[in-house]
Amino acid sequence: MPQAQDDTIFALSSGAPPAGIAVIRISGDQAHTALEALARRVPHPRTASLALLKDPRDGGLLDQALLLWLPGPATVTGEDMVELHCHGGRAVVAAVEDALGVMPGLRRAEAGEFTRRAFAHGRMDLNAVEGLSDLLAAETQGQRRAALLMAEGHFSRRIDGWRRTLLDLSAMAEAALDFSDEDDVPDAAIEARIGEGIAILAQDVATILAAPSAERLRDGVRVVLAGPPNAGKSTLLNALVGREAAIVSDIAGTTRDRIEVPAAIGGTAFLFTDTAGLRGETADAIEAIGIDRARAALKAADIILWLGEANELPRDDAILIAAQSDCAETDRPGLSLSARTGEGMTKLIATLLERAAALLPGEGDYALHTRQRQRVRQLHDHLDAARSTPDLLVAAEELRLARAAIDALTGQAGTEDMLDRLFSGFCIGK
Repeated sequence: MPQAQDDTIFALSSGAPPAGIAVIRISGDQAHTALEALARRVPHPRTASLALLKDPRDGGLLDQALLLWLPGPATVTGEDMVELHCHGGRAVVAAVEDALGVMPGLRRAEAGEFTRRAFAHGRMDLNAVEGLSDLLAAETQGQRRAALLMAEGHFSRRIDGWRRTLLDLSAMAEAALDFSDEDDVPDAAIEARIGEGIAILAQDVATILAAPSAERLRDGVRVVLAGPPNAGKSTLLNALVGREAAIVSDIAGTTRDRIEVPAAIGGTAFLFTDTAGLRGETADAIEAIGIDRARAALKAADIILWLGEANELPRDDAILIAAQSDCAETDRPGLSLSARTGEGMTKLIATLLERAAALLPGEGDYALHTRQRQRVRQLHDHLDAARSTPDLLVAAEELRLARAAIDALTGQAGTEDMLDRLFSGFCIGK
């Protein structure tokens, strides 16, 4: 960030006014001085105290507020902190922030700066920061649960266990290498013990790699509606998302491009995609492009709703839909459904939720972002290489590289540009 990192920062950390209460945070070396200037006193640490806030410039009354003095490093940011719980009117917040803004050494916080200071002072690692970012953006209960587990450090604690195990294994390997010609080697079977420890750790890491992706949880389970022209795809899409998102017409080829509509059903995020009708040949160049895009969407789909013939299923796990049951023969194979009358919709939604549950984190599980998954895969690859080599010297080097992968995973070896992108996505009060 362009601003000095040793400045004392302040910001509104609660919702935008007007509100019942407005919480203004101050963090940094001058937090104590700022509180004393506003309230003429500093309460006992971590004890709420009611006081009148006055403008240090002219003694004018600003508000009556609850004060919290939170000495560092046992704070959210790892620095001295103050919280002012003021009345939540716009004028009150503006007046208090204006008074803080003229104090020497104080400035308004930038987006994500409180959280960045928490990271810099070791109060959070990069995984917890990413979890907090997901929590702030959560729109479904599944997203909230998984993000909260990550933000609370469940994954970070598991990584700490991996690091401790790696350090033990590395120490054993170094001992075996340094004292291989001596009589005081701790254990003649030390190489076997190292190999067994690596195998156990690699298996634990592999279970994390099998965890669902955070991107699917965040962006939604991709459900693609496909089939021939006039099969009822657009009508079904509108029924699923509860609004007229796609144009419905009896004219073949009305849908020429993919239409993507996000929707939350039963606390689960979905991304529904309506596609151009699939047929062998078309003289319309634009429709042909739409058909190609429809086929690409089918390849990327998590779930396919197929509204075509049973013998033309694009994938074995596609859900066969006998659509338009209100105006077509009812003995067709597949889930009999009418988006217009609602027949079969309850069963279809239950099927979608059941399929989605197998693709998303369960209760008490967390999900990994692409960055986390890449680092965990690197860790696993180094462990696999250490386990596979007969050369203990090579194994020791692979264990060192595995520790480096963990440092990158937690952010101890992160790059500044990546960190800037991450923290800039937070709101000002975070």
